[in-house]
Amino acid sequence: MESFLPVVFASVAGLGHALEPDHVLAVSNMVSRRDALTPALRDGLFWGLGHTLMLAIIGAVLLLGRVTFRHWGYFEALVGLVLIGMAVHRLFTEHAARPPRFNRTAHGWAFAVGLVHGLAGSGALVVLVLTEIRNPWLGLLYIVVFGLGSVAGMFGVAGLLSIPFTQRMRLSRRLRRTSVWLSSVVCIAYGGWMVYSNLIV
Repeated sequence: MESFLPVVFASVAGLGHALEPDHVLAVSNMVSRRDALTPALRDGLFWGLGHTLMLAIIGAVLLLGRVTFRHWGYFEALVGLVLIGMAVHRLFTEHAARPPRFNRTAHGWAFAVGLVHGLAGSGALVVLVLTEIRNPWLGLLYIVVFGLGSVAGMFGVAGLLSIPFTQRMRLSRRLRRTSVWLSSVVCIAYGGWMVYSNLIV
C-alpha cells in the first residue's frame, strides 16, 4: 500500500508543477491573443495534454527500457528559446486590432509548446520517480497521474490569465498593449536566462 502513496499525491504535485514560471509565461503569452474565455481554456487544456503525452513517452522509455540520458539541460535551453520566440512573435503581431477568433484548429501551437515543456521536465521527474518507486509500472502511472494534474492546473491558470483580455473586461488598447509588452519582456528575459544557465554556465 505504501508504494501507492506517491501515486495518490501525484496529481497534487502536477497541479503545483503547472505553476512553474516557464509554464505560466508560455501559456500567458498564448492566452493574451484570445478575446474570450473558452478558447483560452482550450489553450491551457491542449498545452497540458501535450505536456502529459511527452512525459508519458519519455517516462516509458526511461523507466521500462532502463536507459539514461544526461544532457537534459539542452531541452531546458530549448524551452528558453521557445519562450523567446513566442514573445518576439507576440510583440510583432500586437499591432493587430484584435486577436484572431477561435477556430477548431487553433490550438496546435499550444499542444506543441506543451510537448516541448514535457520533454524538458521529464528528466528530473523520472529521476524523482526512480528514487521513490521501485516498480517501473507504478512509476509510469505516477507520471501519467502527475501529467493529468498539470493539465488541470494549467486549465485553471489559462482561465485566470485570460480574464483581463476578454471582451467583457473591455481593456483599453493602450493598457492591453502595455500588459503584452511587459509580459513579453519578462518572457524574453526568463527564456534568455534558461538558455544561458543551461548552455553557457
